[in-house]
Amino acid sequence: MSYFHGKKILVPIDFSETSLEAIKKAIEIAEDPAMVTVVHVMIPLDLVSPGVLFGGLTDEKRTDHVNKLAKEEFAKHQIEGITFETLIGDPGIKIADYAKEKGMELIVIPSHGYTGITRLALGSVAERVLRHAPCPTLVLRQPKP
Repeated sequence: MSYFHGKKILVPIDFSETSLEAIKKAIEIAEDPAMVTVVHVMIPLDLVSPGVLFGGLTDEKRTDHVNKLAKEEFAKHQIEGITFETLIGDPGIKIADYAKEKGMELIVIPSHGYTGITRLALGSVAERVLRHAPCPTLVLRQPKP
């Protein structure tokens, strides 16, 4: 039996293979998929983005698209019984705020393991979550080839 059995676990995803594996790990830890909430955080739209200016792109359309993608990916990877939500904001901060607001007891987050210039350019959502998380955070490092 796991220390986190029966506790609320949050898994932020970006739909990479590593994030889908993080969902499976969280379900394994929780021993009950109903205790796992998966979130995808979208960066807010800029009012001057071409999709907004010329294409009528809205947060609602993006959310619908992400929800459809999630349903397909979860079915393809036999992930069932979890709760899924799409959020909008700064990913690192939004994940930590959501965890606090919903009383999450563990965050399971994958890390792509970027280093050097790549990490500097892309930032690290996992690192920001670690800094701001209100609960224990398990970072699943991607093994180096």
